[in-house]
Amino acid sequence: MNGTARPVALLLPGQGSQHLRMAAGLLDAEPVFAEAMDEALTALTDLGGHSTGLREDWLETADTAVMDHVTRSQPLLFAVDYALGRLVLDWGVRPVALLGHSIGEVAAAVLSGVFTLRDAAALVHDRVGRLAQAPPGGMVAVAATQDEVAPFLTDGVVVGAVNALRQTVLAGLDDPLRTVTAALADAGFVLQRVPASTAFHSPSLAPAMRGAGERIAAFPVGEPRIPVMSGYTARFLTPAETKDPSFWSRHPVAPVLFWPALDALLAEGDLVLVEAGPGQGLSQLARRHPAVRSGRSAVVPLLPARPGTAEQDVAAVRAAAEALGV
Repeated sequence: MNGTARPVALLLPGQGSQHLRMAAGLLDAEPVFAEAMDEALTALTDLGGHSTGLREDWLETADTAVMDHVTRSQPLLFAVDYALGRLVLDWGVRPVALLGHSIGEVAAAVLSGVFTLRDAAALVHDRVGRLAQAPPGGMVAVAATQDEVAPFLTDGVVVGAVNALRQTVLAGLDDPLRTVTAALADAGFVLQRVPASTAFHSPSLAPAMRGAGERIAAFPVGEPRIPVMSGYTARFLTPAETKDPSFWSRHPVAPVLFWPALDALLAEGDLVLVEAGPGQGLSQLARRHPAVRSGRSAVVPLLPARPGTAEQDVAAVRAAAEALGV
């Protein structure tokens, strides 16, 4: 059982956190993770098409461009988030909430019981197939508030994510995004390109997602067994939203409100925030929150901050388990 004095919430990361062989170092050391990963990859690859070869690319490709492409980053992030969440649950930890960033919210929906793994895999497969046909685009993180970036935005470039008070992610098609980021750089803002070749969370993806809700409408929907704090509404997912196909189909078009969602989650009480995904991107953001900086809440990542060896993956997970008292 969870030995921490504070309740636990899982943070499930999305686009930008992917890397080559992410979490693969756990396959031989953590059988629960390995089994869950196999279940997720089987559910995805059984659908064929662009999911063919997904497992091989996860374990064997040395090309970061392959891993950053929407047909690999999105389904593999979904699978890794889900499998790591399963591992934490197997430790006897009973999270009081789940908060996913982008595709991480679909993994949260499976862990909470809203979707079955196979239905969520079908949702991800359909979404990825649509987004793969979208025009080339990208995302750029800016060390600035929304108000500070607002004067630089033009048609085609929008706020795609609010990750922290001073981390705003812009999304747009290549040419307008290049123009806006150049203007921001000239103005002295610090920028970092997000590993993505798609303008996630921008209206430019709306044509690609048209009709996606019809597929989702066929899925049976369960009541969340674990509350899901939505990164799209910054409130707990309601029964009406879980049953609304348009809520899920508009995720690639709508902005991610991670910081407002985290703020709402921590307003509920002090928590141990466990990042169940590759890297420590959400952990780094959460450490900026006053509840964490004051020590009232804490952050426990499951994996190393940067890609490393299998031994480093295993050591990070074991350290997380120890921190959680399991």
